[in-house]
Amino acid sequence: MDSSKLVILDRDGVINQQFDNPISSPDEWVAIPGSLEAIARLCREDYRIVVMTNQGGIARGLFSINTLNRIHQKMLDELNHLGGKISAIFFCPHDDAAGCRCRKPATGMYEELTDRLKCNLDEVCSVGDSLRDLQAAAAAGARPILVRTGHGTRTLAELESGQGSEAVRSVPVYPDLSGFVSDFLKAGGH
Repeated sequence: MDSSKLVILDRDGVINQQFDNPISSPDEWVAIPGSLEAIARLCREDYRIVVMTNQGGIARGLFSINTLNRIHQKMLDELNHLGGKISAIFFCPHDDAAGCRCRKPATGMYEELTDRLKCNLDEVCSVGDSLRDLQAAAAAGARPILVRTGHGTRTLAELESGQGSEAVRSVPVYPDLSGFVSDFLKAGGH
């Protein structure tokens, strides 16, 4: 696969609104204004979209995998109405205590993606709103991008106070996914 036509997105806080508690039903899933339209714009330019999301609420018993599938189906249905699609959704069902390889900031989901698609992530943008999103992307060799939606404003303050490695402290910052996609496409996907 041509990895230059791939964009990786975190879910909560990038595509949909982020709350203090995990989203535990389809009714709670609400797209950030402009996010689904931004994904549809990428799709019209032949980009493949992959979502990578930590979903520790499963391990904590807040919702089931079946409920997560229904939440994702709502997201996919709303996106489909706009002409967009998501090629794959990777999720980690564990909480922090599990010490698994898939929960961001670990790189297990990224490794699974590269194994499945036989690609490398050198020039692939990975958009997130948390420090762990940025750390996972950088460690996996992708290009971390920060949006200010969700926990993004707090993450930017963490970066400005010196948290995180140099690889994540100098990431590009956008107001939201729509802003990133506009600049990304204007620059020819770089």
